[in-house]
Amino acid sequence: MLKAFKRHIAANFLNLKSNKFILACSGGVDSVVLVHLCKAAKLPFVVAHCNFNLRGEESDLDEHFVIKLAADLGFKIYTTSFNTVDYMQKNKVNVQVAARELRYAWFTELMQKYGIGTLVTAHHADDNLETFLINLSRGTGIEGLTGIPEKTNTISRPLLPFSRAQIVKFAKSENLKWRDDRSNAETKYLRNKIRHNIVPLLKELHPTFLENFQMTQLHLRDSSKIAKHHLKELKTKYFEVTDTGFRISVQVLAGLHPQKGYLYALLKDYGFTAWDDVLRLLNGSSGKEIYSKTHRLLKDRAYLLLEEVGAPKDESFLIEKEEISITTPLTIHISKATEIKEKGAHILYVDKDTLKYPLVVRKWKKGDYFYPFGMTGKKKLSKYFKDEKINRFAKEKQWLLCSEDAIVWVIGRRPDQRFSVRPNTKQIITFTIQK
Repeated sequence: MLKAFKRHIAANFLNLKSNKFILACSGGVDSVVLVHLCKAAKLPFVVAHCNFNLRGEESDLDEHFVIKLAADLGFKIYTTSFNTVDYMQKNKVNVQVAARELRYAWFTELMQKYGIGTLVTAHHADDNLETFLINLSRGTGIEGLTGIPEKTNTISRPLLPFSRAQIVKFAKSENLKWRDDRSNAETKYLRNKIRHNIVPLLKELHPTFLENFQMTQLHLRDSSKIAKHHLKELKTKYFEVTDTGFRISVQVLAGLHPQKGYLYALLKDYGFTAWDDVLRLLNGSSGKEIYSKTHRLLKDRAYLLLEEVGAPKDESFLIEKEEISITTPLTIHISKATEIKEKGAHILYVDKDTLKYPLVVRKWKKGDYFYPFGMTGKKKLSKYFKDEKINRFAKEKQWLLCSEDAIVWVIGRRPDQRFSVRPNTKQIITFTIQK
């Protein structure tokens, strides 16, 4: 196994040969074997161990074992201790989720503190099979069937090609010692039920089941890469970038088949899960919208508008009399002028004597009205938005320049004629939006 491990490292994990990494060691056979393999391969690493305090004295014995292992082999070790039960109660999560969140948060903290870029874990082929079956039982797309990735930006799993049987065989052949977690034998957890009750039957049905599964998963990963490439091309072509997010043609989405499959693939990364609602939105009336935890989709005539959502903020920003520019919430340069020269939606000319400082830049609110330049009489801002076919996302992001309670400029769109330059204007002030 050592020879196969060294070849695997040389072919796929060259970064582990030259850059120090953190090796997560629980004291179980998998991580103990990984420690010995990495030492034999002369890889530079430090050991990290988490004590979750879930098994009383057994948890402490695990910690003492790993500390001694690291000391005997000459490696630096970092340890930490968690009140896992308290975390579970406070965050209302089960023990597996609590342990995962706690350990990875601590690993990340260690990596940042010591400038280490990679965490190495002892996940192996049987772990991958169990994860596959768990995801399959819960319902998943192709990503859930491709299994545990060998590498991410920060995590490497060099034992994934090796089975639990190979790992145990190596440990026994080398007379290694390890700690057995008796809770792994309990079948009250889904993973343990699959490990002890289902996987042995599958292997009994076909002696090379695990190897066949690994080959199938390789094909699934290749299929996933092809699908991702196709979806990236579609997004590049049809996700039109706007000031607030993306605009996607309803006609284009309606022409994709299988429709629900494409909607899932194109929008799942934005947190959407209610695919029947997304499908209905295509035929819904303008103004209908649906939300995920992070994004929302709005039907706007012939398009779906996709935007990230955040907590609404009632913000306003002051412009004092002598200021020549602001950079928040947008960049506006303020200057004096002797005449109107450049024109466009990005620039405003006003009569200085009509302004009352400090000016205010704020979002619009219900009841706002102004006197649109070039028109007679006042108009509610909501009516102006509707007439100009300005969608809800854009309305929510629209800033106003105000003098006291009066709107001077619907910024970037329309000025108020009460502040416009007239023949008797003594001094002209310009407000120019800087991109």
